[in-house]
This record gives sequence, structure tokens and C-alpha cells, in this order.
Amino acid sequence: MTPMGPHALDRTVSEAVRALRAVAHLDWSVPAAGLEWSCRDTVVHLAGDLTGFAAQLAGRVTGGCLPLTVGAAPRTAPTGLADLVEASGRLLSAAVRDAGQDARAWHPAGPAGPDGFAAMGAAELALHTRDVVHALGVTDWQPSGDTARLILDRLFPHAPRSVEGGPWGSLLAATGRADLPGLPRRREWRWYNDALPGVGVVLCEIGPSAAADLYAGGDGGFVWPDDGPGEGTRIASGMVGLAREVGEYRPGWGPYAIVRLSDRRAIGGVGFHGAPDPDGHAEVGYDLVPSARGTGHATEALRALAGWAFGQPALTELHATVEEDNLPSHAVLARLGFRKAGSGEDGVRYLLPRPDAGEQDAGE
Repeated sequence: MTPMGPHALDRTVSEAVRALRAVAHLDWSVPAAGLEWSCRDTVVHLAGDLTGFAAQLAGRVTGGCLPLTVGAAPRTAPTGLADLVEASGRLLSAAVRDAGQDARAWHPAGPAGPDGFAAMGAAELALHTRDVVHALGVTDWQPSGDTARLILDRLFPHAPRSVEGGPWGSLLAATGRADLPGLPRRREWRWYNDALPGVGVVLCEIGPSAAADLYAGGDGGFVWPDDGPGEGTRIASGMVGLAREVGEYRPGWGPYAIVRLSDRRAIGGVGFHGAPDPDGHAEVGYDLVPSARGTGHATEALRALAGWAFGQPALTELHATVEEDNLPSHAVLARLGFRKAGSGEDGVRYLLPRPDAGEQDAGE
């Protein structure tokens, strides 16, 4: 995947500002296309997002969102608002250039590095510029080059791709601004800054909002085959709400949707029953919809999840429990190096120690 960098962001800033200035003589008090905000309020919101992204990344803020508010003087003309967007976009580009690849900062959609913040900035610029100019009569504007594809690849790995509309049409559909044949228009959507890549799949964390929707019978913001979501995924999603109610919810240590890259369908769930216990042990579980079984996707999903988990300092062992007669699940765990650790009424227990545990023991 080609990362979104400052040059692509700079290009998007220039194109967006040029488009906004071209309609600066029109009435910006009308609603932006598809939004409740006016065109003016949408542009001020855009400038606030870009400035906030720049501040988060420049400050390497990891604990939450900075208490920052960006506004414009009440009678600022549209040309001045376009200047505000340009300045805030250039600030973000500077922050992206300055940040090393290991820099991370907080965002509600997951922590991100400079490429993630560049992609978020480009997404806000492209989409909200479209909202404004579309409302003012320019219905064919879109960013040039591969901007939309870069945004999709970085932030929307779960979104189906449009054949006829190309990357821009796919991005509009992913954000509820257009339709894709055979699929309902998105009413709620989000992007994923920290999706976990695997071979043939990508894992997207099922956060509290998506989990509540799945538990209630919805799709959680994903596109599923006709036989999904599975019961296991819905049950795991319900546990997210329960954990949140009792104060035990930990981002990253819950369920993830398994998205098949070939068609961007969610084909199952994989995840943790909770954060590691005081001994550093965490339990994993997974399920696939019937139509996706026997393809190796469960193995690759669990491999990707385990790779992320063992990158966290709190984890020492992964555990799993499988029913005695579930031979495919036994095979998945065996392929990944889990070893049997006994059995009980709930099934056969497996464990996978931290890969470097043996080295640590030898050195002690």
C-alpha cells in the first residue's frame, strides 16, 4: 500500500482551495450538500479539523483530543474562509513532514502516524470541498490523481469498491454520499486509522458504536455476505457494551471484523474476550460465516491479531478454548503454534506463549 504523504496532501489542499475560491462569489449561507451545516459552517469545520490534526500530530498527543477550538470572525467573506482552509492545510502538511514515521497521535478512529493524519486531512478536504461546491452548482468536482485511492486504501479498507465510479465513487459511497449497485446507502460510517493487515484479510476493530449496532441486529457499518454476521460476532459485540458499562472496556482488546480484501465483505469476527489479566493472559475467539470457511481466512486473521497482541507489552500468553468436535478450529490453532493445555466441560484449552518468552527465561 502506498502511504499518503505531504506531497499528495499539498496537492489536495491546492485543489480544494482553488475550487472554494471559484465559488466565493456565491451565497455560502445555503446548506452544504447532504449536510445540516451551511457551506460557511462546513468550511469552518474543515479548517478546525485540519488545524486539530496538525496540533495532535505536532504535539504527539496520545491521551485524547486537545482542547482546541477553531473559528472565524462572524463576517468573514468566503475568500477569507478559503484562506483559512489553505493555512490550516499547510499547517497539517508541515506537521506531517516534521513527524518521523514512528510518531503516533490520538484520534477517535484510532491512533495514527503521519500517513494516517495526511490521509485524514485529504479526506476532509476532498469530501467537504465536494459538499460545498456541489451545493453551489459545481457537481462534477473531484480531487485529481490517485488521492481518492490513497484515502480509501489507508482509511477505508472495509469499504466495497465501485467498478464504474472508480476510487472517487467508492469514497463517496463509503461516506454515505453516493450509492453502490445492490447495496443500501451508508447512513452511518467511519474510517479506520489502525486496521490490522493480514494475508487476504484486514481486521477492523468493532468499537462501541458498531458493536451496539451489531448486537441489535444491524451490520455494524460493514457489508456482509448473505449468511452474515454470525451469532458469535453478535455475541462478542454485546460483550463490548457490557464491558463499557462496568468500566472494563479497553480499546484494542475486543472484537474485530474480518474483512476479505477480494470483495471488501466482512466474513466473520476475531478478537479478545477482554484485556490481559494480571498474569498477562488473554483469551481469543473467532468465527467465520459458513460461506467463507475452508479458505484459510481464519488462520490469517488470527495470525494478524496475535502479531498485534504480542506487540503490546502487557501480553505474555494467548489462550483459546475449542469444542472437542470442532476440527477446523483445532487445525487453525495448530497451524499458528498453539499447544494443548488440557480440557474441560467447555472444550479443549490451548495456549500460545509470547514468542520471545523462551529467550527471556534463558537470560534470567
